This record gives sequence, C-alpha cells and structure tokens, in this order.
Amino acid sequence: MIRSEELALVQGWAATRRTLERWNQRRRPVLGAWTAGALLVAVALLAATWFIAVGTTPDPARVSWPGLSRPAEFGDYVYLLERNGLVLALHALACVAGFMAGSSLPTLAAGYSGFKRVVHETAGPLAIAFVLAATLFSLGTQAYVLGGQASTLAAQLHMSPAVLLLCLTPHAIPELTALFLPLAAWTLASRRQAWDELLAATIVTVAIAVPVLLGAAAIETWVTPHVILAAAG
Repeated sequence: MIRSEELALVQGWAATRRTLERWNQRRRPVLGAWTAGALLVAVALLAATWFIAVGTTPDPARVSWPGLSRPAEFGDYVYLLERNGLVLALHALACVAGFMAGSSLPTLAAGYSGFKRVVHETAGPLAIAFVLAATLFSLGTQAYVLGGQASTLAAQLHMSPAVLLLCLTPHAIPELTALFLPLAAWTLASRRQAWDELLAATIVTVAIAVPVLLGAAAIETWVTPHVILAAAG
C-alpha cells in the first residue's frame, strides 16, 4: 500500500512535469504574466523608496558606494550576487512553501485521521498566511532601508532622490523584476488555487532570474556609478 507521503511526492513531481510541458507550449502568456506582475512590484518598491527618501533626514555619515566613494572591485560584484542570491532564495522558498502547503499537505492529510489530520489540514492555510506576512515584511523592510540610503546618498551628491533613483533604474528595474518573479508566479497561481504549479514555477523563475541578476550586478558595479556622477555634474 502506498503511504500518503509517497503519494504526495509522486503526485507532486507528476504535476510539475505536466505543468512544465504545458507551459512549454505557451511560453509567452505565462512569462508575460509573471514579468508584468514582477515589474509592477518593482516599480511599486522604487516608488515607496522615493517616498521614504523624500521624507527621511539624511544621515550625516557618508555612504560608501563602490565607484563613487572608492574604486569598484570584483569583490563588490560578488557581494551584490550574494545579497541578491539570498533574496532570490527566500522568494523561491515562498514558492516551494506554497506548493507544499496548497498541494502536498492536503494529500498527506487524506492519509491520516484524528488529530494528525486536523494538524495537516490546518498547516496549509497557516503556512500560506505566514508566507504572505513574511513577503510584506520583506518588501516594507527593503523600502525603508533603500529609502534611507537613497536620502543620504542624494544629499551627499547634492541631487534630488528622484534623480538618483532614475540613475539607478538601468540596473534596478531588471534586478528587482528578476527577484520578484517567483512571488509574481506565486500570486498568480494562488489566485487560481493552482498550488500544484508552484514547484514548476520555482524551477522556471529561478532559471530566468539568475542570468538577469548576473548582468544587473555587473551594471550596478561598473556602469551605474558613472551614470550617477554624470547626473551629479
């Protein structure tokens, strides 16, 4: 007799394969929806960053920015990859958690009775609520930190926060869009209750995001500082 854990694993991988095959036949609609959602979140985060930067008193301490306050080094590029890799990993884990909570746990719950079944049936919605809360907290924290840094750097360079953020868009837009791809896929799947698609979404969005982040980090390290200096005169 197949145990519920084994059944959940088999059904999960089977659903993932079917989803990948289906998406392969209609790539543009799927990728377009994810990109649009991720881009919307990226623009919203930049807008929140500007709003916070405008209302924040600049820190008297000078901001250290590679390429501005000192020459950019390869180690700065590696640091950006590590930072963005961590954020991408967290967002990808949100996708995996959604898959487990919405797809695997109901299958597991069907194999239990009594208290164990209640625990498994309750864990799914709680896990989804936790992912939502953690995502909102992450976005709010990023906006607050980035807004404070933008306020200080803009004052240091004698330019407005709006102009500074505009200078950052060549790397910030693709970078943030790539980072939010898993969350966009999570949101769209959750609206359709298509939790069984989220493992496939994790695989695809991470595969797309990694090369984009490699390029965006290079632009941020060696190109953006020159754009900022040119705008600052």
